[in-house]
Amino acid sequence: MPAPATDALHWPSVPACYGWLALDARGQWRLRDERVTHPGLNAFLNANYTCDATGNWLVNNGPQRVYVRLERAPLVLRLERDGSMIDHTGRRVQAQPPVCIDEEGHIVLATDAGPGTVDDRDLAAFITEMLDTDSRLPSEDALLACIGGDTRIALTWRGLPVEPCSCTELPARFGFRLDPQPGSDERSV
Repeated sequence: MPAPATDALHWPSVPACYGWLALDARGQWRLRDERVTHPGLNAFLNANYTCDATGNWLVNNGPQRVYVRLERAPLVLRLERDGSMIDHTGRRVQAQPPVCIDEEGHIVLATDAGPGTVDDRDLAAFITEMLDTDSRLPSEDALLACIGGDTRIALTWRGLPVEPCSCTELPARFGFRLDPQPGSDERSV
């Protein structure tokens, strides 16, 4: 029996998909703005979620790249009771600097798996781990000043400095795109 033709072993050429898949600020997948509830589809999306070299986050669907529109950041982070942190895909991640707080009080930080936003349900727990220069919980005034962009306020979280940052600056600062568009995989961040 003859060997199969080499062309039959390659993936077909299919166009990339934009605007269909999104990740909301609580780590829920959305397909055409409808929440994905099927456990198998959620597991597939989580297992195949990655990023390209130019900061676009996507799901590899066989030969097709399905680019993801992000509500806030590529990963959504949850704080576990044991002090660890997991992302929305279920991976344990390690925090790295920078840790940024934007003018709306959202936290975005670098991790070993990529940039992530702290799930809003965990913000109170996150704040209880912040310290001022006297190793005490920051006062409400200090926290509000940091959220307001005051760079004179020195706060830390788990030993990492917390920096104010505008929400419009976060994608460039962390190297990701909120809404990949055709051709954006060819440009640098």
